[in-house]
Amino acid sequence: MEIDKPVAIGRFKRRYKRFFTDVELEDGEVLVAHCPNTGSMKGCLEEGARAVVRDSEDPGRKLRHTFQTIEVDGTWVNVDTGLPNALAFEAVEASLIPELTGYDSTRREVKYGTGSRIDLLLEKESGERCYVEVKNTTLAEGDRAFFPDAVTTRGKKHLLELAEVVAQGDRGVMLFCVSRGDVTRFSPADEIDPDYSATLREVAAKGVEILAYSTVVTPTSFDLGTSLSIEL
Repeated sequence: MEIDKPVAIGRFKRRYKRFFTDVELEDGEVLVAHCPNTGSMKGCLEEGARAVVRDSEDPGRKLRHTFQTIEVDGTWVNVDTGLPNALAFEAVEASLIPELTGYDSTRREVKYGTGSRIDLLLEKESGERCYVEVKNTTLAEGDRAFFPDAVTTRGKKHLLELAEVVAQGDRGVMLFCVSRGDVTRFSPADEIDPDYSATLREVAAKGVEILAYSTVVTPTSFDLGTSLSIEL
């Protein structure tokens, strides 16, 4: 998928108040950009790293620019949590994820569970349904990606809701969209959130399918990469 708004490349300076980032452009201007990522972004916030900000082109927005991408050890990493959902939808529609092909329709943000919305609901005319939860993943060590990068009670809730739809006879899929292209494996981050990691293993044993895909990230595009081996 192509980024449909203008982007600028600068240098990351700092993240603060959770949703604010300062990025210095080549001409010395410092942009205060919205940070759409609520995680810790561990390993992705080195001062001075090249960073990409996207212009909303909306002069009325409080923070006109969005912190989109940062370079980590020579690899571009997407930190915008909204892009993986859009990419997953496009990939499913284009039959690029073999595990999620054969459905007649794909809908986004459909209500289910307890006050939740499933990221993707795939349906067949026969009535078969597949619920797909998408998680943006940025944390990596070596060639292994990890999730989460911070404690996530909301993430655990989503896992339990997927297990419930499986118990009711539908498919439940946890899709980790790893927003970088320098990894080949995926594992839960036991040291960061052991409760989430244990729950992921429990729901997998109950039939929730675990998928992880890398991505190819550039300042102006975000594309599906390769399937990663799952090591729970």
